[in-house]
This record gives sequence, C-alpha cells and structure tokens, in this order.
Amino acid sequence: MIVAGILSPIENVLSQVLTWLHETGGLSWAWSIVALTVIVRILLVPVALRQIHSMQSLQLHAPEMKAIQQRYKSDRQKQSEELMKFYKENKINPYAPCLPILFQIPIFFSLYFVLKNAEKHIFKGSPDSALHWLGLVKITEPVRDGWGPTLVIVYAASQLISTYLMSTQMQSNAQKYAMMILPIAFIPFIIRFPAGLVLYWVTTNLWTTGQGIVTRRFMPKPVLPPKRSSRTPPKETGPEPAAAAASDSKPATPAAAPRRVRRKRGGRPRR
Repeated sequence: MIVAGILSPIENVLSQVLTWLHETGGLSWAWSIVALTVIVRILLVPVALRQIHSMQSLQLHAPEMKAIQQRYKSDRQKQSEELMKFYKENKINPYAPCLPILFQIPIFFSLYFVLKNAEKHIFKGSPDSALHWLGLVKITEPVRDGWGPTLVIVYAASQLISTYLMSTQMQSNAQKYAMMILPIAFIPFIIRFPAGLVLYWVTTNLWTTGQGIVTRRFMPKPVLPPKRSSRTPPKETGPEPAAAAASDSKPATPAAAPRRVRRKRGGRPRR
C-alpha cells in the first residue's frame, strides 16, 4: 500500500522503541504500547501548549472576530482577508488547535501497520502472556473479541471526557456537538482495529484529560489589554496645559464699565 510505504520510517522507529521497552525496560508488549504513548505525548507537550494558548486567544477575541464576520458577511473574500489580518495583528494561529491531532495521525496509522504484522516479525517467539493487557485483551487481536468491548467502553468514556475539555474552548455550539458525537460515531470502525491500537488511543485520551485538568487549574489565561473608547478622557500632561485649555475653552468676559457719577448742582457729588 502507498500509505504503508510512506509511513515506513515511522513504523521502523515505533518497532525499535517497542522492542527496546520490552527487552531493555522489561515491560510486556501491552504495557510497552502504554509507555510508547506516554513518550509520544511528552514529545508533543510544546505543541499542546501552543494549542491551549491559541484556543484561549481565539476564545478571548471571539467577539471581535464575530464583528468582522458580520461586517463583511456579503463579501467572503474581504472577510477572509480581514480575519487573516486580525490574526496577524494579534499573533493568533487559527490552525494551532489541530496540530496535536495532525501529529498523531501518522503515528496512529503507523502503529496500526506495526501491530498488523507484528506477530510474524516483532512478537515472534514471545509468550502469550506478554501480548495481553491486564489479562483482558490480546493486543494483536481485534478489539471486538473477548473482553475487548470493555476496552471500547473505556475508549468511549475517555474520548468523551477529553473532547468535552477541548469543546469548552470553542464558541460555536455546532462545533461542540460535533466533537461530542464523533467519538460514538467512530465505534463501528474501531471494533475492527487491533486491541493494541485502541489501547494506544485510550492512553492518549487519558493523557489529554489529565492535561486539560492541569492546564485549567494552573495555566493563567491571557488577558486582553484595556480598550480605549471615545468616552475615555485624554491623559493630562500637567496642570499648566490643563489650565490653559480650560481658559481657552471659556469665552472671555468683558470688563465692567466704570460707574458714572452725576454731580448735583450746588452740592457734593451724588453717588
């Protein structure tokens, strides 16, 4: 297959890491997959942090972006140009939330091809117990066999929780509902996968859930700078300019005319 040929370098790396974890680390093949998942997620931590910051920035600037969309709703091209200009001015990467998923897709499919042929090449001669996880599932068999459906239930629960933590950063309700429905929609396809692949997925979902809880509690949210409006008074540079401005703003009052004194004949002036 073309896809398998393109992913061959990643497959070789995953096979070597799994072999090292099993032979040097002393882990069973099933727990080696769990350890491999943790290693992959640790390497993706910088990407995940960028994802979180970008989603927070998108959430904070959502009213301004909505205003731009409403202003240019009749001109899609102008709307896209203004939004890209807005992203650039505010240093927002609208594609950053998708980066962790994009990085994991080739790893996911590479692990699928590794497990598909692993029993003939990598796991050859290994005891059957080394291929079992908690004595429930065999990582090379389809997840629909034996206790595999239990792992599918764990997958669905972990996926819903991790998706919920991500969906709270989204403004659109349609996006939230779509993200919550997708995990359930994937189940008919997942039951055909090897149990080891679902184990990888469950582990990464649990990591995402823990990561979401930690970042919510400890990572500060970015704060927008205060906005100036037409009602915001200008800054005063000193008392003299302020006084001068006050004097200039008021019209000058004319000086009072001197009072005329009428003299009375034959006597003192009358005041």
